[in-house]
Amino acid sequence: MSEVLGLRERKKLRTRHALIAAALKLFMEKGYEQTTVSEIAAAADVSTRTFFSYFASKEEVIFHNSRDGIERVLGVIAEARPGDRAIDVLTRAVASGFTMLALDERLQSEVGPVNYLVMTVPSLRARGLLLLFESQRELAEALHRACPEELSLVEASAFVGAVVGGGKLAAFVSMGNGASPEEMLEAGRQAIEYALSALRAASSTP
Repeated sequence: MSEVLGLRERKKLRTRHALIAAALKLFMEKGYEQTTVSEIAAAADVSTRTFFSYFASKEEVIFHNSRDGIERVLGVIAEARPGDRAIDVLTRAVASGFTMLALDERLQSEVGPVNYLVMTVPSLRARGLLLLFESQRELAEALHRACPEELSLVEASAFVGAVVGGGKLAAFVSMGNGASPEEMLEAGRQAIEYALSALRAASSTP
C-alpha cells in the first residue's frame, strides 16, 4: 500500500512540475495576461480541471514555492538554541535557502522567468510586494522570539529588512540592467553577505 501511495505522489509531483514548466514557457512566449489556463493545461497534457486541482489560478503558479521557502527559513530560526546570537541564527537561515536553491536545478531554472514576470506584470508585482512584506514580518517575529533578550521586535525587523530587502533589491536591479539569472542570483547573494557582515560588525560594537 505504501508503495502504491508513493507512486501516486510521484505522479502528482510530475504533473505539478509539468504544469509549472508549461505555464512559465507560455508566459514568457505569449505574455502572462494573454495565456489562458486551458492553454497551460493542454501544454502539460492534462485537463483544465486537473490544473485547478493543483493551482487556484495562474498567479498561484508564479508564487508556488513562496510558502515552502518561508517555512524552511522559519524552521531554521525556530531551531535556535539558547545563547545563539541573532546574527548567527539569521546567517544560518539565509544559508539554508541558498543551499536548497543550489540543490534544486528545477527551482534554479524558474528564477529568471519568475522574477522577470514579477517585475513586468503589474498584478504580479503587487502580489510579490505583499508576499515580500508578509514574509519579512514573519521572519522578524520569529527572530525576535528566538533571541528576545538580544533583539526587540523593531531591531529584529531592521535585521531582516536589511538582509532580505537588500538581497531582493540587488537582484532586481541587476536583472533590470540586463543580468542573466545566474548573475542576478549572485548579485542578491553578494548583497545579503554585505548586509550580514555589516550587521555582524554593528552587533559586535560595544
